[in-house]
Amino acid sequence: MKRLLLWGTMLALGLRSWAWDYDGHRVINEIALASLPTNFPAFVREPASAERIMFLAGEADRWRNASELGLRHVNNPDHFLDLEDLPPLGLDLTNVSAFRHEFVAQVTLARAKDPAKFPPTDPLVDQDRTKWLPGFLPWRINEDYARLKSAFSYLRTFEKFGGTADEIANAKANVVYLMGLMGHFIGDTVQPLHVTRNYNGWVMNNPNGYTTNRTFHGWIDGGYFKKVGLDRPALIAKAEPAKAVWERTPGTNRDNLFPLALSFVAQQAPLVEALYQMEKDGRLSGNGERGLEGREVLGKQLVRGGQMLGDLWLSAWQSAPVDGYLRSQLAQRQAGGAPTNTGK
Repeated sequence: MKRLLLWGTMLALGLRSWAWDYDGHRVINEIALASLPTNFPAFVREPASAERIMFLAGEADRWRNASELGLRHVNNPDHFLDLEDLPPLGLDLTNVSAFRHEFVAQVTLARAKDPAKFPPTDPLVDQDRTKWLPGFLPWRINEDYARLKSAFSYLRTFEKFGGTADEIANAKANVVYLMGLMGHFIGDTVQPLHVTRNYNGWVMNNPNGYTTNRTFHGWIDGGYFKKVGLDRPALIAKAEPAKAVWERTPGTNRDNLFPLALSFVAQQAPLVEALYQMEKDGRLSGNGERGLEGREVLGKQLVRGGQMLGDLWLSAWQSAPVDGYLRSQLAQRQAGGAPTNTGK
C-alpha cells in the first residue's frame, strides 16, 4: 500500500516522460539508414544489422523500466535538457562546459552559492537523485558520437592491419550497437518537450492558458499517431542524402561536436510553445481536418531526427582515423612478438 501511495504521489507531481513511442524512435533510425550513401559500410544494411539498429532505438527507454536506482540515476537525465533551468544557475548556451562532469560542477557551485533559491527535493519523490539536474541530453549526443567514431576507428584498423575474423566481426557488432543506441537520444531531442520544464503540461507562468494536463507528453509521444496513423513509408521517402556535419576545433584535427549538439537541442525550443498552442487550438486533437494538422508537424520532427542521425553516422565514419596504438599491436603480433593487447 505504501508503494502504491508513493507511486500515486510521484505521478501527481509528474514523472519524466519518455520521448516518442517505440514506433516513433524506430522510424527515426530507419530514416537515418535510408539517408546513408551507397559507399557506407555495407554490413550496416544487411537485414540482421538494420533490424538490430532499428530495435536498439528503444533501448535507452527499456533501461528506464529498471527498478535499480543506480541505472536510473545515470540514465534518466540523459534524455532531456530543461533550458529554463540554466539562467537561474547563471548559465546559458554560451558558457556551459562541453564536459559533462565540469557542467555538474558548474551546477553544484551555482546552487551552493545561493541555496535559498534551490530548495532540496523530497527524497521520497526524487529517489534516483536527479531532479536537481537540468539534464544531459547534448552531452550524451556528444559522447555517443565519440563512441561511434572510436568503434569505426578500431574496425578500420582491424580490417586494414591484420585483425582476425572474430575481431572484425565483434567490431562490426559494436558499430551496429552504437549506431542504434545513438538514435534514441537524437530522437529524444526532436521531441520538443524534452528541452523544457513544461515537459508534461505547462507548469510555469501560464498567461495563455495552455493545458496543464499530465497526459500531454504521452499524447505527443505516440497517442496522437496511434489515433491518426504513422505513415512510415512516406516519412522514410523524405530522407535526403546524409552529409558531414562536424565542426573542427581550430588548430587541431579533433571533432568538436558539442556546439552542434547544443545548437540542435536549442533549435527545438521554439516548438515547445507552438505545440501547446496547437493543442489549445484543437490542431492536435486528431479530430476532423483541423485536428490532423499535427501529423505534418510531428512527422517533420521525426524526419528531422532521422536526418541528423544519418549525418552524425556518416561524419563518425568519415572522420574515424586509424587507431595508432592498435595498429602497432597488430604489427607486433604479425611479427611474432609478445602476445598482443589489442586494447590499451
